[in-house]
Amino acid sequence: MAHDYDLLIVGGGLAGNCLALALQGCGLRIAIAEANSRAQLQASAAGDRALALAAGTVNALEALGIWQDIGAKATAIGHIHISDRGHFGKTRLSAAKAQVPALGYVITARDLEGHVGDLVAQSPITRITPARVVGLMSGSEAMNVSLKQDGDSLNVSAKLVVGADGGLSSVRTLLDIPQHSTDYRQTALVTTVKTTLPHRNTAYERFTASGPLALLPLGKYHCSVVWTRTTDEAEALMLGSEADFLSELQDCFGYRLGGLTLTAPRRAFPLSLIRADTMQADRAVIIGNAVHQLHPVAGQGFNLGLRDVMQLAEALSAAAHSQQDLGSREVLSRYSQARRKDHARVIGFTDSLVKIFSNDWLALAAARNVGLTLLDHIPAAKAVLAKQAMGLAEG
Repeated sequence: MAHDYDLLIVGGGLAGNCLALALQGCGLRIAIAEANSRAQLQASAAGDRALALAAGTVNALEALGIWQDIGAKATAIGHIHISDRGHFGKTRLSAAKAQVPALGYVITARDLEGHVGDLVAQSPITRITPARVVGLMSGSEAMNVSLKQDGDSLNVSAKLVVGADGGLSSVRTLLDIPQHSTDYRQTALVTTVKTTLPHRNTAYERFTASGPLALLPLGKYHCSVVWTRTTDEAEALMLGSEADFLSELQDCFGYRLGGLTLTAPRRAFPLSLIRADTMQADRAVIIGNAVHQLHPVAGQGFNLGLRDVMQLAEALSAAAHSQQDLGSREVLSRYSQARRKDHARVIGFTDSLVKIFSNDWLALAAARNVGLTLLDHIPAAKAVLAKQAMGLAEG
């Protein structure tokens, strides 16, 4: 029986587009269904956010042919400075001591998404946009997909459907995949600041009683800010003036980079740990934020999602090469099993950081600061932390 596509990817963001690019040489008929036009995606406020790319992620982007022409727009992280506000503990990581060119890179989402979108547009991959998925029905040989495009109905079939459509995944909802959510009762305040002193390619992660504050280097005199506060504190800071916001931010971070000036709007994002019960269903699999949404501490979200992409591409490429059914339970179960360990490790790591550092309990504060100080003086432990930061850790 002939089907419209071998693979239908729902979601034309970074995860979906990278998966399509990873598989374009496998002889598969691939289509991407995206609810927004490219112009809408490029104009989205979400494009202002900075992505912290681990070294392992950059390696993957190079393998996909993406990094070579966009890397010049990224800022290298040469150092990471971790501290605990109001306490003595600190740890410093260095790319030179880790014997790598950089611990990671920072790039705006708009730059990376735009470039990846251009590569897809230049490829033979079919784009169905703007189109929303409104129905899924699994058969013995294919998934039948109902789409709404400009008010018209469109029906297509594919051997496998991949949900790469983000945290509010329509694919996950239509497949009735339940998810578990932990409300951190925190909100991430995101903006960009200009500094009077150069950041010298240093990324700062400062833990406070309300949550972590990260300043990530952009260019020479700019930093992307991801500032976690309690829900009530964040609401007050968003309602107040820019001057009051900046004063609080300066007080929280200090003057290590001199005076700070806002150069982008303030945006607020409530934080929760959300994890789907399963990654697979009949002739369907979900990846990236459709499966897991993490706290931004340590910047692991996109890096974990790209590893989903690369491992799924490897599994589907092997299946295509051996003429296996892409949507078979065997292929999808093998992929899901392979991803569980990495998911558990990264989710556990970020969740533990939030719980250990987002409070001011005296005994725990003393213990974590002793730990940070010891970590700063134990090369082997530093090496493990550096590998975690670079997305190269195993187990």
